[in-house]
Order: sequence, then C-alpha cells, then structure tokens
Amino acid sequence: MKNIREILLLYFVAGTQDCRHLGDNPADNLLSVLKQALDGGITCFQFRDKGKFSLENSPDEQRSLAIKCRDLCRQYNVPFIVDDNVDLALEIEADGVHVGQSDTPVTIVRARAHKPLIIGWSVNRLDEAKIGEELSEIDYFGIGPIFPTQSKENPKPTLGMTFIQTLREAGITKPLVAIGGVKREHVKTLRKYGADGVAVITAITQTNDIKVATQALKEESNASNQ
Repeated sequence: MKNIREILLLYFVAGTQDCRHLGDNPADNLLSVLKQALDGGITCFQFRDKGKFSLENSPDEQRSLAIKCRDLCRQYNVPFIVDDNVDLALEIEADGVHVGQSDTPVTIVRARAHKPLIIGWSVNRLDEAKIGEELSEIDYFGIGPIFPTQSKENPKPTLGMTFIQTLREAGITKPLVAIGGVKREHVKTLRKYGADGVAVITAITQTNDIKVATQALKEESNASNQ
C-alpha cells in the first residue's frame, strides 16, 4: 500500500449529489467526473454519496455505482475510500473507510476489517485531534471545514487555514488532509501550515475542464512539497 501522506496529496470526494448539475443521469455523471479527475492526477477518491439528491434511498443502485467507482480507481492504482458506510466498504473491499465523530467507532471498524484498511477520521477541534493521535486504528485525519462549504447540510463551524498550524504546533503528528471549501489558491498555504494534502469536491466537480483543474490543484500541492 502507498504511503498515507502521498495518498492525501490530492484527495477527491464526491457522490451523485455533487454531479446533478451535469445532467439527468447522476451515476454516469459521477463516473465521468471521476475518470477525468483520475486522468488529472488525483491521489485518492472518497465515495461520499449521501443526503438528498444522492442514491441513499436506492441501496442497490448505490452499491453498483460504488463498485464501478472502485474498479475505475483500481485501473489507476488510486485508493478508493468509502465515507461512513462501513458495511458497504467491507462488502466491496474498498481500500479504506472515512468516519466522522458520531459514526462507527474506529476501534470497531478496525476490528471488523479482515484485510488492511485505511481509516480516516473527521476532526473539527484540537481535543478531538489529541484523542485521535493516541488511537492506532486511525491512519489520517480529515480536518475541516476549513472554509464555508455547500457540500454538507449541517456543517460544523469553520476553522480557517491556521487551524492546521495550531494542530501541528500542539504536537499532532498524524497525516492531515484539509477539507471544506478548499480552492486552488489555498493549497500552498495549507501545505505550508502542515497539511499533507487537500480534499476537494467543488474545486473539481464545478469546473469547466475537470482534468485541467485537477492537474492545476496537483501542481500546487506538489510544488508545496519541494
């Protein structure tokens, strides 16, 4: 398995609800967006299909789409992560699962996994990061929202870019990916403050040329790594 910090460099998160502006077939839209993002160089993909406008109420369709996304990621040797839905992640042998503070506890996720599994954990406060730092089950933190985001119905308070620096100065050493309203112009600063990478949704899904936008994000993140 690749190094976790390399995986987090450009982390794309999306579901059908993020692609509904592209036409009437959200599953095909997501696959099309994902293919272009993979061509552009994303280093990880999280299948986060939830909320209204998603396939949450059509579990068979959702599972079928998740498998297609997983297979597409495998063609590019890019890790495929499932958000929140631990049962689905384990059933389709995803490379990882990402859980929030109120989702399945990471100790249970790790105990249920019979194979190596990347486990990410959402963090919004310093005390949460300090708890997570001590949990060997957690491979990385998703830190956010950094900025206001339209992608969640009830987002937590925004943190600002300097929160990443605050975590590092407080002794948090686990890999961190910054998420929530992150755009290309924020990448270098977030990396400078100690983020291992950025997680984006609309910075890829809402662009006119997905491949080019993805390449530009990747270049910013790579440049900060020099």
